[in-house]
Amino acid sequence: MNMHQQGGVANGEVRLNAGIDVSKLHLDVCVGTTQQRVANDANGWNELTAILQAEQVDLVVLEATGGYERCLVCALQSAGVCVARVNPRQARDFAKSMGVLAKTDQVDARVLRDFADVLSHHADRHKFVTPMLDQARQALAELMTRRRQLVDMRVAEHNRLEHAGPRAARSIGSVLKLLDKQIAAIDAHIDDHMDQHFKTQRQLLDTVKGVGPVTILTLTAALPELGRLGRRQIAKLVGVAPLADDSGGRSGKRRTWGGRSEVRSVVYMAAIVAMRHNDVIRAFYERLVQAGKPKKVAIVACMRKLLTILNAMLRDQAIWAATRHLKPSEQT
Repeated sequence: MNMHQQGGVANGEVRLNAGIDVSKLHLDVCVGTTQQRVANDANGWNELTAILQAEQVDLVVLEATGGYERCLVCALQSAGVCVARVNPRQARDFAKSMGVLAKTDQVDARVLRDFADVLSHHADRHKFVTPMLDQARQALAELMTRRRQLVDMRVAEHNRLEHAGPRAARSIGSVLKLLDKQIAAIDAHIDDHMDQHFKTQRQLLDTVKGVGPVTILTLTAALPELGRLGRRQIAKLVGVAPLADDSGGRSGKRRTWGGRSEVRSVVYMAAIVAMRHNDVIRAFYERLVQAGKPKKVAIVACMRKLLTILNAMLRDQAIWAATRHLKPSEQT
């Protein structure tokens, strides 16, 4: 049996894996050696779910496509199908490693099937499987996305004021007022939703100097693993963990790479604020700089330390306590 015909093993029987290439209008699925296209709508999800269940598929791999895959993932998980939603860069790197340079919807579906064959037997398979989507968190993520869109529009309009004539300026002013109202309304919805579903997490994170409302919102909506993983895992997930670059006798520089950019951006801003107003992070930064570390390296280290602290707080359900994180020599 060929590799692409192999999958997991259940009751002594080999199970197939599947790859799904997602686009706005349709889904290309490859199960074993069979390929098919269905619509990316409710009827298509139901048809695809029936196909995967009939084949007793072990693992489905698809790419994160900016939201086009979201409802499909929910439909598959609700039907008991195991799904791994991977970063498109990971899938493309895998394709190149297999010598697949062509890129079409059908080719991508086959590559994702091959990727599923590898992940289904991986020792750390559980790390790649997408957990069941939390509806409350998903709703919060949608509110967060809409807020970011409105803020981006407000910034764009505000930048246009500099070169606008009187009439254009009045038009821009009207749009800015509307955007301000919309942002205020979204913020109110977010506050209500957070209080209803994530009140405890919000209260814990809010005790940390440097961690503001936008950081709390982003961590809650876009980093559900916070408090559930180890410090190294959570740092790598966000993209603030130094990765080795060694080969033979050469020892290369450690660099951060990958991770969730939207989370990393807010952790960066939180760390910058914390370096001024948070005794623990400020002392940590100053110690690194005095030891000769470049400032950029020290800032990333502060991001990692802050994230690690927040992870431990949620894990232990504990509020901020500076004495837990300051060295004896730093305490006054």
